[in-house]
Amino acid sequence: MAKDGNWKKALEANELADGEVTTVQCAGRTLCLTKFKGEYAALDNKCPHQGGPLGEGSIEDGWLRCPWHGWDFHPTTGESPEGLDDKVETFPVEVREDGVYVSMSEEETHERTASDVLVETLVNWGLRQVFGMVGHSNLGVADAIRLQALDGKLSYYGIRHEGAAAFAASAYGKLTGRPAACLAIAGPGATNLLTGLWDAHVDSAPVLALTGQVPTHLIGRGAFQEVDLVAAFGGVATYTGLLYGHSDFAEIGNLAAKHALMDQGVSHIVLPDDVQIMPAKDVAAGAPDGRWAPAPLPPAAEPFAAALALLTGAERPVIIVGDGARPGMDSVTALAEHLGCPIVTTFKAKGVIPDAHPLAGGVLGRSGTPIASWCMNEADLLVVFGASFSNHTGIDPKQPILQVDTDPAGLGRHHPVTLGLRGDAALVADGLVAAMQDGQWTDQRADIAERWTLWRQEKARRAAQTGTGMASAKLFASLSEGMPEDAIIAVDVGNNTYSFGRYFECGHQHVLMSGYLGSIGFGFPAAMGAWAATTEQDSPHAGRKVVSISGDGGFGQYLAELTTAVNYGMDITHVLLNNGELGKISKEQRAGDWKVWQTGLHNPNFAEYAKLCGAWGRRVQTIEEFEQAFAEALAHDGPALIEVLTDPLLI
Repeated sequence: MAKDGNWKKALEANELADGEVTTVQCAGRTLCLTKFKGEYAALDNKCPHQGGPLGEGSIEDGWLRCPWHGWDFHPTTGESPEGLDDKVETFPVEVREDGVYVSMSEEETHERTASDVLVETLVNWGLRQVFGMVGHSNLGVADAIRLQALDGKLSYYGIRHEGAAAFAASAYGKLTGRPAACLAIAGPGATNLLTGLWDAHVDSAPVLALTGQVPTHLIGRGAFQEVDLVAAFGGVATYTGLLYGHSDFAEIGNLAAKHALMDQGVSHIVLPDDVQIMPAKDVAAGAPDGRWAPAPLPPAAEPFAAALALLTGAERPVIIVGDGARPGMDSVTALAEHLGCPIVTTFKAKGVIPDAHPLAGGVLGRSGTPIASWCMNEADLLVVFGASFSNHTGIDPKQPILQVDTDPAGLGRHHPVTLGLRGDAALVADGLVAAMQDGQWTDQRADIAERWTLWRQEKARRAAQTGTGMASAKLFASLSEGMPEDAIIAVDVGNNTYSFGRYFECGHQHVLMSGYLGSIGFGFPAAMGAWAATTEQDSPHAGRKVVSISGDGGFGQYLAELTTAVNYGMDITHVLLNNGELGKISKEQRAGDWKVWQTGLHNPNFAEYAKLCGAWGRRVQTIEEFEQAFAEALAHDGPALIEVLTDPLLI
């Protein structure tokens, strides 16, 4: 029996009938309370065999039976039947007028564990946000995260589906360049992360994936929820650390964080249940000091000289920028202004230059504008910074191409280019401006302005079209006017996103998307990741508005996460285009002379659903209703959803 300590009230008087069992919390410990033949007893709630919850058991034939495997214990002494020495710890009980009291020792001081070492290391490397689901095979690491959250060193968000956690972490990495973490249990929890992690992997976003695992002695034996996680994550993770009892926990944390930052990809840590709680009293946490020194990459002299000659000899160069050039856009824009040439962007880089800039040509490719394609077709040299030459972008391989990238494997990846130059975008652009003499470049500002005039006339014509719902051109014209100038915009996949690429005119907003993976459902979870970044007071994104845009198909995949947003007071405005179908697929079926089949959706009233979740919701059908609702939604302090009834054909 446990030694007398502080008395804690466990039950009200007469709360437990004779022969009954219940579970109570006392002094931070879970106990099994019993009443047998008029006598109260308090036992440790864990069966000593597999940890079964005795408080969920029952008293049968004078014995307290474990609900997991039927082992019997005496309901007041905790002893096993005669001849067996298994015993459950018991605690002194005192019945008073106002209830039943249990004598408990003071709460034990937390004993430092392997999980503490690991999580502290990740915090030292800059981990600030964790999205995940606490479960039975990650309780040790979850407790370590809890302690860091209590100290104000990170924030934790409990999601409804692990896929949303991975998307949120991916979007956070795309926005900040730093890793957030996603937490899951072994087996299905871990595998649910994979789509979001592949999104991070193919879009070069740093993410830390923390997954529980069955105890080490059960690995490889086909235990419940056992999956070979090292193999399952092998294609998506640039680094995987599997913890063992003898592991250097701090070093695995160091390597995971370093690889996520260095490789701009996914680092995965597998934490077997038993290793998570291993004592690590005197083990110091790791840190980036002396382990990490990122620096811009200057171009080599000879290829730089060749690039300078190539550019000096051009008359109508066009600069194409991808998302990889985002950090160097001030320098790239200065180069364009020196040349008087257009800057067009890939879809992932939409918004890196405001569309109001006199040299901005919009997005190139399937999600783009005729301005960008016209500029490319009229060019005599394409100067490409930080773009991956996606087939969706459609950079013309027949044109002379000067490609600038920090990744040597990215130079000429899909086809030969005229000249590949390895170097940081800002250093290359600054160097070209500084080294240039007078050239024969045509100032193309007037041409760009003329193309914008023609395109805006066409957009106005499309916006005036009428049908069964609002035309996308009309909606995105309104969004272009009403969107906060520095908003972070998370977009989904589908016709809604194609329309966003074509019709929305960016200011200084930052656009987040599922680029290479193109995963439907990305939009709203990504907004959660972006919102987390805006809560960091030392972040350049602090206080920015977050707006997400999706279709009904995309939002339907993670609509339960609206309750997550409500739970944590996430200030997200979601614009939902409801056309009652998977419109992009319907369009492809019609274009390919297929029958339109199985693309219709049975939707709820999403605005009413938002209200049921505790969010702000409004359904609109006219542009006047939308403009009023959008202003109110932005002003609302918390999650807000505007459901816009749109026409699937007016895209």
